[in-house]
Amino acid sequence: MDTNMVQLAVFLGLTALVALATWWRYGKEAKAGDSAQDFFLAGKHLGWPFIAGSLLLTNISAEQIVGMNGAQNMLQVWWEFGAAAGLLVLAKVLVPMYYKYNCTTTTELLEKRLPNGAALRRTVSVLFLLGYMFILLPMVLYTGSRFMKSMFEPDMSILAISILFALAGLAYAALGGLRAIAISDTYMGVILLVMGGLVTWFALDRIGWDFSGIPAERLTVWGGPDSDIPWPTLMTGMVFAHIFYWGTNMLIAQRALAARDIREAQKGIYAAAALKFLTPFIVILPGIIAFKLYGDIDDNAYGRLVGDVLPPWLSGAFAAAITGAVLSSYNAGLNSAAALYTVDLHLPMVNPKADGKRIGQVVQLVFMLVSLAMVPLYQNATSIIGTLQQLNGLYSMPVLASFIVAIFVRGANATAIRIALVFGVALYAMFTFAWTPLHYLHLMFITLAATILVAVVLGRVMGAPEPPSPAV
Repeated sequence: MDTNMVQLAVFLGLTALVALATWWRYGKEAKAGDSAQDFFLAGKHLGWPFIAGSLLLTNISAEQIVGMNGAQNMLQVWWEFGAAAGLLVLAKVLVPMYYKYNCTTTTELLEKRLPNGAALRRTVSVLFLLGYMFILLPMVLYTGSRFMKSMFEPDMSILAISILFALAGLAYAALGGLRAIAISDTYMGVILLVMGGLVTWFALDRIGWDFSGIPAERLTVWGGPDSDIPWPTLMTGMVFAHIFYWGTNMLIAQRALAARDIREAQKGIYAAAALKFLTPFIVILPGIIAFKLYGDIDDNAYGRLVGDVLPPWLSGAFAAAITGAVLSSYNAGLNSAAALYTVDLHLPMVNPKADGKRIGQVVQLVFMLVSLAMVPLYQNATSIIGTLQQLNGLYSMPVLASFIVAIFVRGANATAIRIALVFGVALYAMFTFAWTPLHYLHLMFITLAATILVAVVLGRVMGAPEPPSPAV
């Protein structure tokens, strides 16, 4: 049989098998009486293995695998090890608060912590929605399509492949909601870990386990001033980027909010944190091996390596695993966007009696169409992982500042935080597009500190609001 036919048969067979297994398990799960809660939070019945699996695969998508391997240096390990710190903050600090206030979205915590916090909640939700629509979702589609293009060289454009990914992701998100997403994530997560490990093993065998000839600066974990990650940034912007991503980002925290109880959520988070110490073998080491084999080929490194070292039937299986990773992040983004818009904006402001599930499905369709339209804009990005992290700063640090002030500053003023939030977005936009005096991770930290300072000072000038009513 032709090699391409073997790859295609294995790819389609494994993808179909996971889909069938997902829907079989989905049918066995108890459904919540509230269709909206079932759609957005899996009826709050997720067990810890599905939480851990979904957390892992939502994070390890094509933009991580392609982008981090594309950097072709060991410095990227800090994005993986630092994730454990962010997950611990989620488990020990934020999850107890989310459950105490019975939050459906992470942004709901802002409203319940502050008097007159509803407007702040809506503002933060809008920032999340803009970030998902214009940064996260198109980047996921583009990187997944670029990987498939570099590995299989199909006679299809990146946009055409993106359309197929988008339609498949929409099917999971719109038909099954978070429950189907979490189940498929877990199954595909196992496959991805196994297949990723095999890629690394075959790649190491290809170079005879010999790393000689690779420049020392690509093997060090302590970055110099001109490196991708200068070592001082580990203590400034990076740690807070992790706290934002793992702790306050609806895309991630939504899994923890869907657990049966706090303990189940924490068990899933701890399991995901432990697995993050294994992922460098999948998302970093192959890129360094690719440098030894091919030189500096940036974000094409992983696709070419996989195509070279894996036998045809295994490369088809790996393509299925990558497809699962792409769909995981994409449908998670669609579901989180739907939850934020429906719960934070539509139901309180437009129609409180609307069918939350139906509204969410419409939102997912809109976000799919817009994200597809944005894909061509990312084809000129020189570094996927660098571009993604830099653009995320436009909303990540101002949003994190809002949570920090709302949680830790006594007598915080919601209106002052909203003004500071707009200031923070504008400040980071200036750093990104007009004046970049330092590494973007340092600028993220400066943005965070400045936003917190403005929120606190303005809050003191405007005066503390009336204390909130006791929780019922």
